[in-house]
Order: sequence, then C-alpha cells, then structure tokens
Amino acid sequence: MSRQDSAETLALQALSWLAANDDLLPVFMGSTGVSAEELAARAAEPEFLGSVLDFLLMDDAWIMAFCDAAGLRYDAPMLARAALPGGEAQHWT
Repeated sequence: MSRQDSAETLALQALSWLAANDDLLPVFMGSTGVSAEELAARAAEPEFLGSVLDFLLMDDAWIMAFCDAAGLRYDAPMLARAALPGGEAQHWT
C-alpha cells in the first residue's frame, strides 16, 4: 500500500468519525459548505479527504479524540495530511 493510499484510508476513518459525531459534523459541513449528499459522493476524492484532515487538524482536542477512538498516534493525521494533495509543507520565506 502506498503512502497516499494509507493517508486516504486514515482520512476515510476520520470522515467516518466525523459523520458519527453529532456535534462536530455540522461544524465540518458548515465550514466546508459540503452537503450530506456530497459527503458520500466526494469521499473517494483525495483533495476532499485532505480537507477532512485539514478540518480535524484545527483543534488538538479533535485530533486526540479521533486518534483515541481509532487507536492511532496523535501525529498520524498530520503525517497523513502531508501525503495527500495540497499537504506539502508550506514555506513562508
């Protein structure tokens, strides 16, 4: 399995976790503008999966809750995000 495939799998886990979170799912949908129908339709798009991880990475508590539920290290979402389109390290120089 490639690094991007592994990252997509983790992002799908994060999307499933978000979908099951009645408090956080509306926040995600509001911040991305995605509808309930689009969630399923776009789940296979690496760029969309990157946006799922971008959202999750906005709050340490969300990262910890997801990783605890999934049995992952706390740096796993960040590492996965780096492997998806648009996740390259930013250079502000």
